[in-house]
Amino acid sequence: MAASLQPGGRGAGRRRRPMAEINVTPLVDVMLVLLIIFMVAAPLMTVGVPVDLPKTQAAALNQEQEPLTITVNPEGRIFLQETEVQAENLVPQLQAIMQNQPQGQPERRIFVRGDRSIAYGRIMEVMGIVSSAGFSRVALLAEQPAGQPARGPAPARQGAPQR
Repeated sequence: MAASLQPGGRGAGRRRRPMAEINVTPLVDVMLVLLIIFMVAAPLMTVGVPVDLPKTQAAALNQEQEPLTITVNPEGRIFLQETEVQAENLVPQLQAIMQNQPQGQPERRIFVRGDRSIAYGRIMEVMGIVSSAGFSRVALLAEQPAGQPARGPAPARQGAPQR
């Protein structure tokens, strides 16, 4: 038979020590949820002016340098990146940005985004202002339809970005 050598019977002399370990499982769970939230939200924060772009079948362009984006919102207002500008101030601001560009690099691409509900003439007016100022790398942006893979380069009449 087995007998306990400690006085006082079974476990009477033992005291429980406090647990000195940190439970990291809830911390890991919270961090994973935050990671997923930021992964989903980050692409939505790329351009600050919301517009509903038209759909196109054109392939996406490879970019070596971040382009400048000119946006025409549904009310017809013009934005350079996220800053609203008047049409007469657009060219001087573009020229100031291009002067700060390092020597030897190719001219930065300028993308013109326009909401699908805006008159086409307003978008062409903005493109005309930019092109007449001597900027040659001006392109229109469009959104690819959901669920359709990008195909090869599309002809200019389909709204593909042009050089």
